[in-house]
Parts: sequence; structure tokens; C-alpha cells
Amino acid sequence: MTLTGRAATTRGGLLDAARKVFSASGFAEASIAEVVARAGASVGSLYHHFGGKAELYLALFEDYQQRQEARAVAAVREARLLGETDPVCLFVAGSKAYLDGCWAERDLARLFLAGGGPPGFELVARRRYREWTARNAALLRVDGGEPWGDALVLVLTTVISEAGHEVAVCEDESSASALAGEVLALIARIGGTA
Repeated sequence: MTLTGRAATTRGGLLDAARKVFSASGFAEASIAEVVARAGASVGSLYHHFGGKAELYLALFEDYQQRQEARAVAAVREARLLGETDPVCLFVAGSKAYLDGCWAERDLARLFLAGGGPPGFELVARRRYREWTARNAALLRVDGGEPWGDALVLVLTTVISEAGHEVAVCEDESSASALAGEVLALIARIGGTA
């Protein structure tokens, strides 16, 4: 369903407000009244667009995940356009974009990576994680090269996920960048490209 005009503006305003409220209070303590007040919207419009607090949280999560995925895909595409073909280097490029996104959107990274969402959130997050792991497995198997084992792909994906947690809680951008750089250098060494 594509929203246009006023409906899209209302939905976007509700998501922006929800981002602020959930990031400040967490899911359990966040109030629908505060979200709609910040958005300048009505409770009815929130229920129309999202169905309730849990669905709003899940929509915010999905939007964040889509931006993170788009960052990684764009970074891998750019690396390929620049002539990179090594699967590990492509994985590192996508992972760097993911970690940069964890810093850029650290309020949401902290919120979602800490857990504590509505009932069913863990299942949604787990599904997204499995999809991410599958994309990484496909990336690391490009060009008919030797496939990486499922366990190693899972470990590398987990390392990047955990590094995202740590990047998001860094005190400043310099610390976040240094930590991300160290993690990515280790992955490059594991892959034999450093």
C-alpha cells in the first residue's frame, strides 16, 4: 500500500514521534498519548495507520531494518562498481555501512538491540536476523568460490551484530569509528584479505 499526501505525512510524523518516545522511555514505559501529542495527530490516526502501540514499534523496527539493509546493499554495490570482487571485501564493505548506520541511528540501534519490545518482537527480530545471515551467506559464496560454512557465516554475522551494539553505545564518533575499524580489520584477517 502506497500512502500519498496527508496520510504519508501523518504516518511519518507518528513514526518520528514514536522514535523519540520509544528511544527515551523504552517500549513498556512509552505512552500512546505522548506519541500522538508529539506528532500533532489523533489517537484514531495512530490506530488507523498502525493498529496500536505494538504495531507502531514493529513498524519503526522494520523501517530501521530497511534503512540498514539499504545502506549495506548500496555499499556492496559501490564496491562492485569500483571493481571489488573478493567476497570477504564485499562483506566488510556491507558490514562497515551497517556499523556506520548503528552510529548514525544510535538511538534506534540501542532501542532495538537492547530488546524489551512488545510480545512477538523477538520472533520478528530473529526472522530478520536469519534473513541477514542468509544474505551474508549468499554474498560470501559469490563467483563460484569455495563456500563458507554456515557456522562461520553465522559467527561473522553475530560479530557484526554485537559490534553494532557496542558502536551504538560509544561515547563519541571517533570511538565508534575506531571500534568498527578494529572489528572490520579482524574480519578481513579471518577472511585472508588483510
